[in-house]
Amino acid sequence: MYKLSIVIAVYNEKDNLLRVLEKIRQVNLPLQKEIIIIDGCSTDGTRDILSSMEDENTKLIFETKRKGKGYALRLGFAQATGDIIIIQDADLEVDPFDYPLLLRPILEERSDVVYGSRFFWGKGKASLINYLGNRFLTHTANFLFRTQLTDIETCYKVFRTNVIKNMEFMCNGFDFDAEFTARILKKDIKILEVPISYAPRNKKEGKKLHWTAGIHSLLAIARCRIE
Repeated sequence: MYKLSIVIAVYNEKDNLLRVLEKIRQVNLPLQKEIIIIDGCSTDGTRDILSSMEDENTKLIFETKRKGKGYALRLGFAQATGDIIIIQDADLEVDPFDYPLLLRPILEERSDVVYGSRFFWGKGKASLINYLGNRFLTHTANFLFRTQLTDIETCYKVFRTNVIKNMEFMCNGFDFDAEFTARILKKDIKILEVPISYAPRNKKEGKKLHWTAGIHSLLAIARCRIE
């Protein structure tokens, strides 16, 4: 039986974390599941919630200094023991009930990397500025790597663990998503996209993405292309 490692980078998500974990546990999959949570020095009580958890299938990593989403995910990858890894956000913008759809192409051996696209059918509920920013980055990656993706910045990246075995990542922040995609494409590994549900937050609701992340993401794509 395959084993799935669910890697979650968390920062100040006390209102959503337990609901995300409950959804993950409710998903019925033909795989063993392990959950790896990396807390980036939360200050809102998230760390207290994690410290009180008792679950033998959940690994907890507490950073002593916040270094960003990308760095946290890399810590999680290093602890993963599954055959397949899925990246999960703790903000409930994307839904764990989409796991079966995301995993099917890998389990059927049709692809080694699957992305859950928020924009497969268009803009959806995303704000115009976030949508346009994502489209610009996605089109740039498509042009440089000659592919036809619709959402390189998606949270839901699912892949066989051995795909990243010899990859070295440099990005510590939100630009990690762009770097991850670029390094996959640089190795000529096909990314298969499937549409997912998406319920975006705004800044008042806790969205942490800043416009400067787009610049760093663009630089990450360019750097990977010329390396």
